[in-house]
Order: sequence, then C-alpha cells, then structure tokens
Amino acid sequence: MNHHIQNTQDPDPQFPNPNNDPNPNPQPRRLRGFAATTTTTTTTTNTTVTTNKSRKEREKEKERTKLRERHRRAITSRMLAGLRQYGNYPLPVRADMNDVLAALARQAGWTVEPDGTTFRQSSPNNNNNASNMGPYQVMSVESPVSGSSLRNCSTRASVDCQPSIPRINERLSPASFDSIVVTESETKVDKLTSTSPMNSTECLEEGQLMQELHCGEHGSGFSETQYVLVFVMLSSGVINNFCQLMDPDGVKQELQQLKSLNIDGVVVNCWWGIVERWVPQKYEWSGYRELFKIIRDFKMKLQVVMAFHENGGSDTSGVFISLPQWVLEIGKDNQDIFFTDRQGRRNTECLSWGIDKERVLRGRTAIEVYFDLMRSFRTEFDDLFSDGLISAVEIGLGASGELKYPSFSERMGWRYPGIGEFQCYDKYSLQNLRKAATSRGHSFWAKGPDNAGYYNSKPHETGFFCERGDYDSYYGRFFLHWYRQVLIDHADNVLSLATLAFEGIQIVVKIPSIHWWYRTSSHAAELTAGYYNPTNQDGYSPVLDALKKHGVTIKFICSGLQVPETDDALADPEGLSWQILNLAWDKEINVAGQNAFPCYDREGLTGLVETAKPRNDPDHHRFSFFAFQQPSPLVQSAICFSELDYFIKCMHGEINNVEC
Repeated sequence: MNHHIQNTQDPDPQFPNPNNDPNPNPQPRRLRGFAATTTTTTTTTNTTVTTNKSRKEREKEKERTKLRERHRRAITSRMLAGLRQYGNYPLPVRADMNDVLAALARQAGWTVEPDGTTFRQSSPNNNNNASNMGPYQVMSVESPVSGSSLRNCSTRASVDCQPSIPRINERLSPASFDSIVVTESETKVDKLTSTSPMNSTECLEEGQLMQELHCGEHGSGFSETQYVLVFVMLSSGVINNFCQLMDPDGVKQELQQLKSLNIDGVVVNCWWGIVERWVPQKYEWSGYRELFKIIRDFKMKLQVVMAFHENGGSDTSGVFISLPQWVLEIGKDNQDIFFTDRQGRRNTECLSWGIDKERVLRGRTAIEVYFDLMRSFRTEFDDLFSDGLISAVEIGLGASGELKYPSFSERMGWRYPGIGEFQCYDKYSLQNLRKAATSRGHSFWAKGPDNAGYYNSKPHETGFFCERGDYDSYYGRFFLHWYRQVLIDHADNVLSLATLAFEGIQIVVKIPSIHWWYRTSSHAAELTAGYYNPTNQDGYSPVLDALKKHGVTIKFICSGLQVPETDDALADPEGLSWQILNLAWDKEINVAGQNAFPCYDREGLTGLVETAKPRNDPDHHRFSFFAFQQPSPLVQSAICFSELDYFIKCMHGEINNVEC
C-alpha cells in the first residue's frame, strides 16, 4: 500500500506530471508510422506553398518597384527638359537633384560653390532687411521669392501679362517642378515663404528681366526672332530609274508655289542607284542637270543629298529605288556585302560597313565607290558650285541616309516600338569583332549577344537589355563599344573623302531620333542602332567629336511627337532632342533640323519652330537651316496651303501671333 502511494506521488521522470511542468505548452508526442508520414507530408506541402507565395509576392513587389522607378525617372526627365527649355537653367545632360537645387539657388541670388557651400552676398541695406526677417531668411527654400516667383523671374521668359502685374504663361512654365516642391515640403514652405510680392523690384535683377508682351492680339510669338533658312525637300519621284526628269511642267508649278511662300531653297536626293545603276563608274546625270537648271531659273538655293542607300517609299512618294544593279549582282554571289542579322537575313538597304576597306566591289572598296561618285558629281556640276547655287551637300552614311545601323527594317518585320536587332553578322564584321576580342585577350567574346531578343521584343523581355542585364556586363560593354566604334569609323572614313571632294562646301550629316525606350536604363533601341547611350553613358559625345573633326553640320531629325503619360514604349523625344542639341551646341557644332513625319497642324508646326530656335535660350542658339519634308501630293491637296506659309514666316521671324 505504501509502495503504491509512493509511486503515485513520485512518478517516473519520463512522464512528468503536467501540473508540475514549468512549460504550460508541452511538446506534442512524436507520431510514428502512417500518422507520422501523413503529418510530415502535410507540413512540407504547406511550407512549399507558403514559400512559393512569398517568392511570388517578392517578385511582384520588385516589378512594382521597377515601375515606380521608371515613372519617377520619366517625371524627372520631363522636369529637367522643361527647366532647360523654359527656365534657362544651365543643367548638364545627366543632371541630378543637386544640380537642380544649385540652379534654383543661383537663380534666386545665392552663391553655390562646387563643394555645396551656399551663402547670400548682398548689400548692407539688404542685410538690414534680412535681419528683420528672422532666422528663416537663410533657411527658407524659396527665399527671397516663392517658387512661383522663380518661374516669373526666369531670364527672358515668355509670359502672359498685364502691363502693371506680370503673370506667368502656364503653358510655357515648368509647373511640374513646383508640384514637387509642394509635395515634399508643403507645410514648411507655407511657413517660410517670403512675403515679397511677385512684381517687386527684387525679382527684376540683372539677367532676370521679364519680357512683357501685350495680351490678346499680339500674343507670345516669333516676331523679330532669329532668321532660320527653310528648305523644302522635293519628292524622290521627280527623277526616274533611267535618270530622266519625269514631269518638268509639274516641277515648275511646284517651284512656283514654293517661291510664292518665300522659301530659301530646295533639297534634292541624288540616288546612287540611279546615277551608277548599270555599269560601275559610268555615271548618268542628265535628269539632274535638267532639274538643276529649272531650280536655277527660279533663283533658288539648292542642297543635294548623296544618297548611298535604298529608297523604299518611306518619304511618302511611294517610289522604290534600289542599290545599283551591278552591286546587287555582286550580292547574289557574296551576300556578306550586306548587313546581316542574327538569323542570317540580309538587308539590302545599304552596304555593310564591314566592306568599307574590302576590295569586293569589282576591285574597289565601298569607301572608294562612294568617293568616285562624289568626285563625279563635283566635276559634273562644277559650274553650279562656282555660281554658289549649291549651298550644302548632305552625305548619306547609313540606313535612310542617317548615321545608324539598319536595325529597324520593316522588311524584316520590325514594328514600332520594337528594340530592333544588332546588324553585325556578315563575315566581314565578324572578322573585325574577332580581331577586337583577340586584342583584348578574350577571343570567346568574338560573337554577338545571344539573349538580345528580336526586332519587336521589349527590353524587359530580354536578358541583355533588361534591368541589370548583360548590356552592362564586361562582355556587354566590350561589344557595345566595338559596335559603336564601327559606326564612328565608317563616318570618319567617308567624311574624310567627302571633305576632299567638296572642299569649301558645307557638309551635312543626318542624326536619327531614336526616342523609344529612352526612359529605360539600357536605351535598347539606341544600342541596336549603334548609339551606346544607356543611363550611365553619354553615347552621343564620341560620335559628335568625330563629326566635329570634319567641320560638318549635323541635321537632327525632329520627331514632333507628343508622347502620352501612359506611353508603353517609355519614349521621350523631347529629352533625347535636348541631350543631342545641347551637346552639339556645347561643342560648337552647327545644327540643322528636319521633320521626321510631315506635319499638318498648327500645333505641330509651332513645336518645330520652338525646337529650331528656343525662345528662352540665353545663348540664342538656333538651327542654321530647316529641311521641311512635304506630305504626299494626295495629302498635300487636302490640307490648308496656309499652314506651310505660317511655318516659313515663323522660321523667318515675320509673324506675331502663334495662335490660329
């Protein structure tokens, strides 16, 4: 009996009394057999499901973060473009918020040193006034004037005003910047803003005087602005494939209409595929001679284009002009004379730059072929050069006559806004790439990227162009540098001979506007076209340096597009144009322009004028001339003839009102 009681009060240590257990939540008993197997499987399944859900949530959050970052970059890009264009802020191409704050501080009268030290230099009277305003005079973000006042005090800003109380023209002001200030520090700004009125003389310091214009009838216009020459491009169909002038009477009628609009001259394409069509070094200029005589009779200036590319009707004329037939015959036996994509498809729009120094064209290199044609033209029309009729010669350097690879060929299936494909797979280009890779000690780099997508891919769909993609790897940087250098070398080689053939004549080179995917980190479309311009590179500076060496004028293609806020292609034509134009002007390179698409409406034409001669530019930069691409005759007959007259008068600075 006692033994039984003792066992009850002192149980076995393996089975402790739950009432005496210090842990109120005892561990469950370990299961065995089938029950244990079932429980383990269930637990593993639940853990896997939870892990998968967690991983998916993280991936979704990463995508949302990327979208937010892209949206932020897009807003910043538009802000900076507006500040440069409408506020006269000397912001660098890759400006950050420190540059913006420094520019704002200097605009408000502060001194900002390179290390960030900021202070105000003012007269003793001003110091006394400042002391009466308390400690917030120095700390205020918008002192001595509010953010809206800063806009009104921008150098030579265009304003919509009454004579006594200046008011800002909201259409021309970078209003988005004020929204950033209010969003980030709305409460503080309300407390610290200076009480100085906007029309106070404090705003009207030297270099900040506002241009007051009358409202209503005489609005902000282009009257008395700088004169920009306007040339109109004639249709490619005026000369047929046998170098005959198709419709002399029609040409005279068209020139008579253009003459009545007071244009400065016309642009004529001289096609390689027409002039040297059948036999090498046998040039036919008769049709062009007849055309130029008519232009001379109308006493109009002439610009000619040495067009070494194919015309597929993209200029709206619908005329197809191929490369010379003898070149196409060579291409049947040696297809590597043409640009080639990764799938091995050949593009006959122009010759590959890989044969610039290869004697594969009946004993001549491509560079020699181009030079022989230019020399023949210079000799044939020496009288027109002597008389000053021909004012400039444009040299075609690639697809569509622009300095770029044919990466966006519609014949290959490309559609906007595809990223395009690299064009370096002909055997001559691959030999060049192999040589460059070997010299770097990495012979296995002698290939194009295998994860760069296809013509209509988007950057995030590829491993090469996506965020943190291979474009920024060691191999990617090597390949893109080589790819761009081939473009630069081609331009350098051709222009060296062009300046020799046309000594003393203005040489023009056309630069493309590849603005889609500009707001992404890789700038994929620009990369495939040969411009190594991701967010951490200035891809246009080396190209412009090479062009400046030959003293050329660059003709920038103005897209004239208005991109919506929800643009799927993340395009930014305004940001791209300001990067290229400001860079060219900083390098003191002459700049001209051409519209990418025929503009029919008043708003589009006004945008072209504002690009050609920015009204708020303190350095008074402007285009040296503008080449206007006309719409097709069918469309031209349906639009108002006065629109072109309006455009020319704006370019000439002869019109007051910009309103319809």
